[in-house]
Amino acid sequence: MKRTVVFGFAGTVLDYVGKGAQRWEKWRPTVALCQQPDLLIHRLYLLHDSRGRGLFERLKRDIALVSPETEVVSAEINLRDPWDFEEVYGALLDYAHGYGFDTEAEDYLIHITTGTHVAQICWFLLAEARYLPARLVQTSPPRRHDPGNVAGSYTLIDLDLSRYDRIATRFARERDETVSFLKSGIATRHAHFNRMVEQIERVAVRSRAPLLLCGPTGAGKSLLARRVYELKKARHQLAGRFIEVNCATLRGDSAMSALFGHVKGAFTGAQTERAGLLRSADGGLLFLDEIGELGLDEQAMLLKAIEEKRFFPFGGDREVASDFQLISGTVRDLRQWVAQGRFREDLYARINLWTYALPGLADRAEDIEPNLDFELARFAREQGEQVRFNAEARRAYLAFATSAAAAWRGNFRELSASVTRLGTLAEAGRITEACVNEEIARLRHAWGGPQTGELDTLLGEAAGQLDLFDRLQLESVLQVCRRSATLSEAGRMLFQASRESKAKPNDADRLRKYLARFGLDWQRLRG
Repeated sequence: MKRTVVFGFAGTVLDYVGKGAQRWEKWRPTVALCQQPDLLIHRLYLLHDSRGRGLFERLKRDIALVSPETEVVSAEINLRDPWDFEEVYGALLDYAHGYGFDTEAEDYLIHITTGTHVAQICWFLLAEARYLPARLVQTSPPRRHDPGNVAGSYTLIDLDLSRYDRIATRFARERDETVSFLKSGIATRHAHFNRMVEQIERVAVRSRAPLLLCGPTGAGKSLLARRVYELKKARHQLAGRFIEVNCATLRGDSAMSALFGHVKGAFTGAQTERAGLLRSADGGLLFLDEIGELGLDEQAMLLKAIEEKRFFPFGGDREVASDFQLISGTVRDLRQWVAQGRFREDLYARINLWTYALPGLADRAEDIEPNLDFELARFAREQGEQVRFNAEARRAYLAFATSAAAAWRGNFRELSASVTRLGTLAEAGRITEACVNEEIARLRHAWGGPQTGELDTLLGEAAGQLDLFDRLQLESVLQVCRRSATLSEAGRMLFQASRESKAKPNDADRLRKYLARFGLDWQRLRG
């Protein structure tokens, strides 16, 4: 059975009630703690200053009368100002560091009823941060209707809030809402992405360490960085601005000036001083997209700014300060760039404590439908017009958008543009199959596929049943057929190598049979 150990202050007000017999008629929180019939305290550490030695000895003698099993130990701590938060917290932290906790053999409590309000707050913070592996115990005076009960009552408070069902349920609900906020309210279905955002939420609210977001253009790095900022600002963890810059747009002296500012006369044309983006982000969040595009000199200065919160403006000889949180974005493999000498290894080690790779839209086919609904809602907000798909049109668009033929090179940015086009061209707020077919053709053209969407037009729903291998092969055959005047000419081009090994090559017949496998013929193609 574990031994119960309690830490607390000798109360210079409530515990100090005189020396006579009348003291037993008054409630004294430290003595009352040892009078609780269902709480056996094996060792009690009482903190006091040198002036409180007499009070400590009196409490020790009285506790011996009501609880002889309790060992009362003096812990003398001299504070110049018991209302100075920094001094009290530092003294209690030092005391905690000096105590040899044995959680296997001892159960620890902190008595928070005595001591100044500052001391009580410091006890709470130390327990919450687990510097003291203890629960809180609070004693209360007896109620008026129970005058014979001098000991009063006590309450144990465990700061592990997961033990409290209603609080834990509320925290879980608020966490779900926070994760949804980071995902812009989109009910994403991609399991890996959802797990990643859940971890980003935990890191964002618990840490100010740099985050590195990797992923292709349009994967949502900038949007996620802004959402992290808005989340932290709503929780009063940041008070400054959100500053975003694409490092690919910075070159030469302009990069130094834009990031770190410059002093007057730093270069030709610098007539005034410039604060720079790092100083503008003081107290806030700085998002450096495409951080790999920074030059080595800028990387060295950025490392100093991250680690020391101080740096020199361009052309200046006096350091300036800025305390910001950094989120970086990149489409590059920075590990390769480090190996090639294009990115500083020490800066990479500093910014990749938390690295998250955002998958592109083509790798999140299950998330296309919820993102489609999100983009329709966005279009309605921005344009003031509600648009909807016809049922068949929606099925056709999703079938194409989630197929292997959909490249989505611009990722979510490209999906947003696609929905904007569909919404703009929709008549009377309805997106029809004709609109969808036209948009599919437009996307195919942009991705370098057949410009008129032949397979979807020629095969209809059967096109969605093709394996990627068959689809790519058939699309190439169709392109050759479009460029050829006759079936035989197309066959000669397609079977140019194999026809040489045949005594009587029948290229037209071979092509005719290939097309027939998909229900196609030459007349239909040329028509």
